[in-house]
Amino acid sequence: MRSHIFIILFFMLPLISSCATNGVLPSSGQADSSPAFVDDRSRAMYLYSRARLAMNDGDFPLALNLLRDAIEKDPNSAFLHAAVADVKLKIGQIPEAMDYIKNAIKLDPEYREPYLLAGIVLASTGKETEALDYFRKAIKLDPSREDAYIHLSTSLMRLFEYEEAVATLKKLVKNNSESIMGHYYLGRVYSQMKLYREAIVYYRKSLEIRPDFEQSKIDMAASYEALGEYSQAIDTYRSLLEQDDGNGAILQRLIQLLIQQRRFQEALVYLDLSVKRGMGGEETMRKIGLVHLELEQFDEAIKVFSGILEKDPSADAIRLYLGIAFEEKDDMKRAYEEFSKIPESSKYYPEAVGYRAFILRSEAKTAEAEKLLKDTIAVYPDQLELYLSLSSLYDALEKPADALSLLLENEKRFSREFRFQFRLGVLYDKLGKKAESIERMKKALEINPDEPQALNFLGYTYAEMGINLNEALVYLKKAVELRPNDGFIIDSLGWLYFKMKRYAEAVAYLEEANRLVEEDSTIAEHLGDAYHARRDLKSALRYYKRALKISPERKELAEKIHKLKGEPGER
Repeated sequence: MRSHIFIILFFMLPLISSCATNGVLPSSGQADSSPAFVDDRSRAMYLYSRARLAMNDGDFPLALNLLRDAIEKDPNSAFLHAAVADVKLKIGQIPEAMDYIKNAIKLDPEYREPYLLAGIVLASTGKETEALDYFRKAIKLDPSREDAYIHLSTSLMRLFEYEEAVATLKKLVKNNSESIMGHYYLGRVYSQMKLYREAIVYYRKSLEIRPDFEQSKIDMAASYEALGEYSQAIDTYRSLLEQDDGNGAILQRLIQLLIQQRRFQEALVYLDLSVKRGMGGEETMRKIGLVHLELEQFDEAIKVFSGILEKDPSADAIRLYLGIAFEEKDDMKRAYEEFSKIPESSKYYPEAVGYRAFILRSEAKTAEAEKLLKDTIAVYPDQLELYLSLSSLYDALEKPADALSLLLENEKRFSREFRFQFRLGVLYDKLGKKAESIERMKKALEINPDEPQALNFLGYTYAEMGINLNEALVYLKKAVELRPNDGFIIDSLGWLYFKMKRYAEAVAYLEEANRLVEEDSTIAEHLGDAYHARRDLKSALRYYKRALKISPERKELAEKIHKLKGEPGER
């Protein structure tokens, strides 16, 4: 019995302290204060306390029955009507919930909770505009509580009313500078507005208050990605994994981003962690194999792909990768065997035929390679891969005009394919037709504006021709943003700065390119030219010598070294 009395007092104390607004207790000016009424109220609150316990146990039918009995004892309690509405919402009885909410508002127009509940109900049913006034009223009744601000700003975001959403949340954080959710949702609004810099500011503020706020870190990382600041995004995802290295979604996003940025060695570390955390399914193993392939770790790649095929021999994509790994290892016999196992019914068959033709060509069986491709084209006339392989064969046989003619004859079929236009651009360039080459590359970029190789091709072509240098700068900066660790693309940007006579920037980018690709004579030569232009003749000579060591057949490098040694002021 004593425990029952304690429960009644526990729930009555907060109600007594706010009797003027919650609709449960009569105000001090009310005449009806008879012992019977007080007993009914006490009984109502006892029933409410039991209903709360039932709700905590998930027994919503019992909770509803208890609350209905409580309302019979205290029918004018806005508090109890709102409590029933809350239970109705939890079990999905929306119309009934709204009836109780309206009753609560009618019984006590100054009681805040029913307005908040009404807004939530309306917003959840897509009636965002109607929800706004209820949220605003809840804020007016109690400006100190943050939940109504958050709900109001969320509805405003859905209605694309960003300015009012920002103003609402700024009012919240002005009232409470320590509001984690206020700062976080400001970040959300600015992200939705694509104002990612501002978003990051508020995500950081939320994290200053609560450093382990996972969702804020996730959204901040996404903002960094949207800005193209991939290193910061990667660092943020890493910090998330320090909190919870078993978070599969974060782990996979980090891996994908590292692979996109060609940071393969780092990606491999996290792929291995995925396997340790029990996420070593076929997709993870496929990525591990491909990363080994990119790192030229061919034996490791072969082991991974073979393991997948033991479990699933019908995985044609994996068999294609296995054939490529054998080919890269110069085991052409095994490579050809694997490519030949891919059936004609597979979507990877045309690509496998292309690789088989390449192997035949490498073995000087060019007639067989050409026949294989032509015979397959006759059966699969709509497979672009086959035409690209045949054009590559003609190109390798030093017949670029034949390669070009083949593609132009089939332009109607593939005109909206990026790879088709890109290949045409390369062939026109090889034939010395720069205008046609540039036109095709621009068509390729119309199809895929974010393709770094096409951006690089156009930018470098303009740099070499000494024309449209500002346009070239736009192309190459974007290419570097997309591939920040690609030494060849960074070399193109450095070379463009050289052509623009911006030698300090040229040296900086070319040094980075040389660090990333140490064994490329053209990059080393470009760096030598940039130092030469800055009159740092000692450094210029060092890089010319390095370029000549990499490619001793390049006589023009020997001539540059000879001329440089004769210049005064070498230092």
